[in-house]
Amino acid sequence: MLRAAAAVRAFLPFIIDDRRPLPSVRQFAACVKPGVSMLDRFDRALLKANRWTLIVILAAMATMVFVNVVLRFTTDRSLLWVEEVSRYLMIWLTFLGGGPVLRYGGHLGIDTLQEALPRHAGAVRAAIFAMLLGFFAFMVWVGLRYAAFAWAQTTPVMQIPIGAVYLAMPIGFTLMILHLLLMAGPYVRRRALLADGEFDADAAKL
Repeated sequence: MLRAAAAVRAFLPFIIDDRRPLPSVRQFAACVKPGVSMLDRFDRALLKANRWTLIVILAAMATMVFVNVVLRFTTDRSLLWVEEVSRYLMIWLTFLGGGPVLRYGGHLGIDTLQEALPRHAGAVRAAIFAMLLGFFAFMVWVGLRYAAFAWAQTTPVMQIPIGAVYLAMPIGFTLMILHLLLMAGPYVRRRALLADGEFDADAAKL
């Protein structure tokens, strides 16, 4: 829709004034700027929200542990709930971080097969995509069952339902499904992954 509207705006002056010569293909292409689709906006918003959630969790963990260490050395006392909360935040950090790491190709993987079969590399990646999608969906189901089963139990210090901790698994794998679907096309066709100044999986290879 955005491209169609841009095309109409580009040709409108020539429709009104028929004495003006029609633009060349290059001039017309310069006038019609490709718009950002709703899917692209959703993709960027998801990555941004996921990244900032990880930053907040990691910052909270670091602050709590640092304060607890200072209290232990200065007052010989510590906050009992810090160890418990930081441990469970680490669990949430792990599962919520799986999606962005997947987008950047940071998970451990073996690419020998697709390199050995370059003519069938797309089919190999499509099969990998299907297996990952099935595994992620299975883990969402398993995580929901674990959370429901353990919801009546509570943690020793904070009295938080254990099921709330286990919810990190289905929520994390649901996010991984979203990231996997968003990256499916570029990855299967040309093995394209995200890369920026903050993280590049290829640069991190030994």
